[in-house]
Amino acid sequence: MRTVGAAFALLLAGGVWGADSAAAQTQTVAITSIVDHPALNAVHEGAVAALARAGFNEGKEIKVVFESAQGQPATAVQIARKFVGEKPAVIIGISTPSAQALAAATKSIPVVFSAVTDPVGAQLVASADKPGGNVTGVSDRAPTEDQVALIRELTPDAKTVGVLFNPGEPNSVTAVKELKEAAAKIGLSVVEAPATKTAEVQGAARSLVGKADVAFVPTDNTVVSALEAVTGALIAAKIPLYAADTDSVARGAFASVGFNYRQVGERTGELVARILKGEKPSDLPVQFAQGTDLYLNKGVAGKIGVTLSEAAVKRAVKVID
Repeated sequence: MRTVGAAFALLLAGGVWGADSAAAQTQTVAITSIVDHPALNAVHEGAVAALARAGFNEGKEIKVVFESAQGQPATAVQIARKFVGEKPAVIIGISTPSAQALAAATKSIPVVFSAVTDPVGAQLVASADKPGGNVTGVSDRAPTEDQVALIRELTPDAKTVGVLFNPGEPNSVTAVKELKEAAAKIGLSVVEAPATKTAEVQGAARSLVGKADVAFVPTDNTVVSALEAVTGALIAAKIPLYAADTDSVARGAFASVGFNYRQVGERTGELVARILKGEKPSDLPVQFAQGTDLYLNKGVAGKIGVTLSEAAVKRAVKVID
């Protein structure tokens, strides 16, 4: 009986040890985003998909945890501190505020940012080529020249562009500066319509009526998260809304030339996979999103009285009726 009992105890111990061993091999990838909206959600999905392709499957090789700051920078800081305390293998920060909170919270755990317009200006990395420290990632610095050219092509009579943005988002401040520079080159003036929180977005959009011929929304998390309030006000006023985020076209923007944010997420996931395999963030240069996909909304064009050329429709990656 002792022999059987000893064998049973050994078997039980072996089972427990095996479970602990499997758990030890599962690495945690923590993901945080400043807010929930289609573009940032696509980054999240793309990153997880790329990790799976690299052999890091959710629920097997990795455990993925996610928290949104729901548009609150203070919450982003709390999430960053919580994640750092849990000591995951890598933390992904989607958007500039979330990435900055993570970079401030840890100098040892690898941080991979995504959808950050100006990582050097945001003091996330020393330089794009040589990040240094524990942070690297993927920038979605907008193709501003292409966006301004699209405004001129589709609405050639426009003279003034109204830009909706949150001046508290560093990424948006950079985007507005670049928009003004690009617009000036082709004779367009820019009118600012600031909104520091989502409750102010609709009022900011309405303030452009009578001041702007067209409107533009950069990759601003505050405005994009409340985009329907913008599109409703501007469609009623027959003001074409251009967006830096192509996903915004399906939500009522008139047109966009920009990135596929799922692909931005996939490139982010590829960087995370390299870190999980042993590379250091300091040795991985910042990557920049590529591609200038054209999205058009024919339904909105009809409502605001803009005729889309056949050439533009043929060139578009996606046309929404």
